[in-house]
Amino acid sequence: MQQGKNVFKLKGKIQQYAWGGTVFLSKLLSVANPENKPFAEYWLGAHDNASSELDGATPSKLNEYIRQQPDSTLGGVVAKRFSRLPYLLKVLDVKDMLSIQVHPTKKNAEFEFAAENEKGVALTASHRNYKDDNHKPELMLALSDFWLLHGFKPEEELMRVLATVPELRFLEPVFSVEGYKGLYRKVMEMPQQEVNAVLQPLLDRIVPLYKEQRLRKQDEDFWAARAALTYNEGEKIDRGIFSIYFFNLVNVLPGEAVFQDAGLPHAYLEGQNVEIMANSDNVLRGGLTPKHVDVPELLKHVRFEATHPRIIREDNTPGHIVVYKTPAPDFELSKISLQAGEIVTIQCHSVEIFLVLEGKVQVEDSNGFSRITGEAFIAFDKTKLNLRADKEAVLYRASVPQI
Repeated sequence: MQQGKNVFKLKGKIQQYAWGGTVFLSKLLSVANPENKPFAEYWLGAHDNASSELDGATPSKLNEYIRQQPDSTLGGVVAKRFSRLPYLLKVLDVKDMLSIQVHPTKKNAEFEFAAENEKGVALTASHRNYKDDNHKPELMLALSDFWLLHGFKPEEELMRVLATVPELRFLEPVFSVEGYKGLYRKVMEMPQQEVNAVLQPLLDRIVPLYKEQRLRKQDEDFWAARAALTYNEGEKIDRGIFSIYFFNLVNVLPGEAVFQDAGLPHAYLEGQNVEIMANSDNVLRGGLTPKHVDVPELLKHVRFEATHPRIIREDNTPGHIVVYKTPAPDFELSKISLQAGEIVTIQCHSVEIFLVLEGKVQVEDSNGFSRITGEAFIAFDKTKLNLRADKEAVLYRASVPQI
């Protein structure tokens, strides 16, 4: 352990999921990708499955380093409340649509994780639902024009869609009588042969329009056609296509953010973002994926209610730092913008991770160093440091909300 040193250069982990792009993260991180592998996510944090590494520390893995000295790294309050780094910071490049997903509450995650352990389900098993005992509220901040599905449409809007799309009209009485839960259960428990029979006429109608570039991204048909071309396997049409019509289709512009709490169904469709979440990898999937879908388990955790999307925008308060507020106790995301030569002083009240998205900064403490675009560093509890921009710079800062 490095006694007395509180600031380190930090290196994250690239995750090569099939839906990722091949250029954005390669360029941001200055990591060559000659084989055009899908660089989907860049993780900065201490999750045991992909811990970041400290430069010049022993042990070098952040999760192990924090475990050896939780009070001096996290601070006494955060160490007592969470016993670990409570957040995970990511950068995502979404080329293909991600799976529709829901995350459990903290209480349910603890119970279900223990239950799967009791059953002897291996942590690496493809049918494992719970990878850890934590919840996973998350905030995404768009770096580009970004598209996502976010919660169930309000009742009037959903009724309008069911009435407008000919192939879905048979679901109108289901929704009228049984509400969101009955509607979602109907399509998620529907036999695959019936899914195919319902959706094939829809796809026969919209896929040619998509291929002829006659559909707009503002229309559910655009994403339903893309989903079919991406995820359908032979005779199996992905039932997640129903959800594209059930959920809010949201377009988020650069600098805008969306918060997603436990139980809220969602899916990322296209674009790049910075994402911060509780330190968890618990995902219950509802389609648009070749991965394991456990329908009974999924239905236990979905919030069956209307969602009115709320876009969190940058405020215009004076100063260099914009904070994106959420109700999550685990994390807070800030954006720091500096002109060339400007300095901002940071006082850490727990562990904080910084990622330089643009430009170059000098990290000025007792062992000062510089960080350029795509590079990160970490500062532990009670650290005070100055950030000075050598040229115009933008950084994202992950921290724990002050209690």
